[in-house]
Amino acid sequence: MPSRLLLSTGAAVATTALIIGCGAMRSSSGNPMSFFITSTNPGKGGDLGGLAGADRFCQSLATSAGAGNKTWRAYLSTTAANGQPAVNARDRIGTGPWTNAKGVVVATSVADLHSANAKVGKDTSLTEKGEVVSGFGDPVNRHDILTGSRPDGTLAVPDPGKDTTCGNWTKSDGGSAIVGHHDHKGTNPDPVANASWNSSHGTRGCSVDQLKMSGSAGLMYCFAAN
Repeated sequence: MPSRLLLSTGAAVATTALIIGCGAMRSSSGNPMSFFITSTNPGKGGDLGGLAGADRFCQSLATSAGAGNKTWRAYLSTTAANGQPAVNARDRIGTGPWTNAKGVVVATSVADLHSANAKVGKDTSLTEKGEVVSGFGDPVNRHDILTGSRPDGTLAVPDPGKDTTCGNWTKSDGGSAIVGHHDHKGTNPDPVANASWNSSHGTRGCSVDQLKMSGSAGLMYCFAAN
């Protein structure tokens, strides 16, 4: 075989190997996103199937966006019940940093996420599809994001007989849940609460329709824990 042909064949093989190698690298690395707001609710309002069901939903949406190679957790708190201790949202989401679907870093650590430095807002708190969630002043307001938490990411402890977590995320009617404003806007008389991305006020109930009454579509924050 002529040397020129051997050289051409070798170059072709090397080029093919490089293309395959790059494709494998992209496939194994996946989408670098590590934070998003769910684009939709599972369908039962505040009943997310508990923390386990909420985590599975986060994982499912992340997988659909090519980021399923990470372990995803819902940013939700729960009260102590059935012999199980209370859970704080901030303790479930890993250590950061976290980036949205556009590659913007929204927080570098748990402490940063719960500080004034956090870049969590309407333009940065995107869905797994990289879309902006409508907020206060838009034709459809969906800015109330379920959390069950206080501003520091710990459980919003309910008063006796009250509810802050839709029955630990198992109620699709009645009850209530603490929500945050992803856009830092609202009509709450307390301007500090209005600006809170994770702890603004309670909902009027936990059904799909009851959540809509206060500007919620039953969406939640999802974070990659690794």
